[in-house]
Amino acid sequence: MRAWLAAALVVLSAVPAAADLVLPAGFAAEPYVTGHGFDSGSERSLRGFPATATLAFDATGTLYLAKLGARFRSGDVEDLSAIYRIPPGGARLTPETEARYFHGPPLKNPQVGAVRGRGEVWVTTYDRDRKIGALYRMADGRPALFAGGTPAEGSPPLLQHPEGVALDAAGRIYVADRDQNAVVRLDATGRVVDRAYLALSRPRMLTIDERGQLWVGTDGTAETPFQDGAGQLWRVAPDGSPALVLQGPLPAGLTLSPAGFLFLSQRRAARIFAVTPEGKRVDFATSTEGTFLRGLAFAPVTPETRRAGIAGDLFVAVVRRYAWMVNEILRISGPFDEFVRLQSQAPTP
Repeated sequence: MRAWLAAALVVLSAVPAAADLVLPAGFAAEPYVTGHGFDSGSERSLRGFPATATLAFDATGTLYLAKLGARFRSGDVEDLSAIYRIPPGGARLTPETEARYFHGPPLKNPQVGAVRGRGEVWVTTYDRDRKIGALYRMADGRPALFAGGTPAEGSPPLLQHPEGVALDAAGRIYVADRDQNAVVRLDATGRVVDRAYLALSRPRMLTIDERGQLWVGTDGTAETPFQDGAGQLWRVAPDGSPALVLQGPLPAGLTLSPAGFLFLSQRRAARIFAVTPEGKRVDFATSTEGTFLRGLAFAPVTPETRRAGIAGDLFVAVVRRYAWMVNEILRISGPFDEFVRLQSQAPTP
């Protein structure tokens, strides 16, 4: 272990970073996607663009974000929202330029579930009144219904409130349905393999690591993001057997580092931590009072992301000063995998 790294990661002479994040020494944060003019109704005039909770990268370094809709605005009935497509290098949005970054038509309550290859975006949507959800595969900005949607007369809907999506090496697709307390498994054509592959309480986030383990973040018994202490993290072996890894404040985002370490954000607990494939927790970052954390995504390591200078960096959506209507995406750079390896080997106090 290099001497400079060992010295930097002795947990920690933590330093403040952008948007009130406190990071270990050796890491730095800066705004990557921000904006102005969207908080005009407030005297605070905070930086940021319309709120987003889910984000993911494709292999080219393009970032996809799901706009949260109109839930914080009075007078709106439909929660029709767009997907943002942010090119490598980030963006500064305004109400006048926002449309340049829209990717495809507005959808009902969309969430970016997963991104594969160079622009294949998997998006989940749901209709809160009809309790019907759908999974779309989007290519070149054109969404095509892949599973769910309005069922045949007399049949129950396949999906009610889908959120997270994960794809395994064999092409199977897993969808977390929060209202049905289940993870649905589909084959590569969209055919239902198992409507209740996993029975878990309010699953929301999914990802699959290189070992073929499915990681599931759930709300547990909580019905709102303000009910802390009920969240869960599950690890599901390739044979389908689940194991509860952690319990505590609700997870807000999860993503895998280039070396396969799981990173989670906790919204109201205001922290980011890592979990090793064996389930050991490693604390990474915190935010100060009034700054809340949402989704996370690592930029993949590809020739395109290396040229863009973002390969292996962590991106996080943050809300500042309780301003839920706007947020920023921060880019955090540093030796993530070395940090987790070193800290996971440290003896427990």
